[in-house]
Amino acid sequence: MRVFDAHFHIIDYRYPIYENQGYLPPNYVVENYREITKDLHILGGAVVSGSFQGFDQSYLIDALNKLGPSFCGVTQLPFTVSDEEIIKLNQAGVKALRFNIRRGGSEDLSNLDYLARRVYDLVGWHSELYIDAKDLPDITATIESLPAISIDHLGLSEEGLPHLLRLADQGVRVKATGFGRVELNVTSTLKSIYDVNPDALMFGTDLPSTRAKRPFEYADIEMIMELFDKIAIDKIMYFNAWNWYFG
Repeated sequence: MRVFDAHFHIIDYRYPIYENQGYLPPNYVVENYREITKDLHILGGAVVSGSFQGFDQSYLIDALNKLGPSFCGVTQLPFTVSDEEIIKLNQAGVKALRFNIRRGGSEDLSNLDYLARRVYDLVGWHSELYIDAKDLPDITATIESLPAISIDHLGLSEEGLPHLLRLADQGVRVKATGFGRVELNVTSTLKSIYDVNPDALMFGTDLPSTRAKRPFEYADIEMIMELFDKIAIDKIMYFNAWNWYFG
């Protein structure tokens, strides 16, 4: 089974790390990631900037250089960023912009429409939202008007699932990640999203599972393998995310 890890973090204390809401993450470098995932058939993935990394790009560029061209970056940028910086990051392998509404550390929602359109028009990036789906109605009109959006961690809550499903039906992608941090029934949520849009779900390990009540474990993959047929498994575990980032 081929895997594209659509969501994981690299945390390297050689580069800036910022305390967020009283939290500092563990050191978790490329070598740690490779060791923990050595038994998975990972063919590529997306390194996602966390709240504790703010707008620092140095760690991300270093990680992408080590991981190779089948991996890409998901970064955080201020709305004041120059076109030259965006183009430079794109050339370094960054493919998406993240808005961390849940934890902060990124640009805020007031600049979502402007900045998401700007990076898409300039270099073709999509934008990713770490947000509780119960809060999606406040920005649904904006999301529906944007060209390419994904939502992290299954939208986090059961309360938000109906809103998430409506957006998935309209083409919004959903990260099948962080099963140990969500407040919902994971199996029924996965099936519901796939039924609405077979192209939406994108698996990720969420390693090293910062702040999650339960870290990633292989049973998360086994759950997907038990729920779906081979075609669906390949879409969720590899093709949907590969196509989203590199297609």
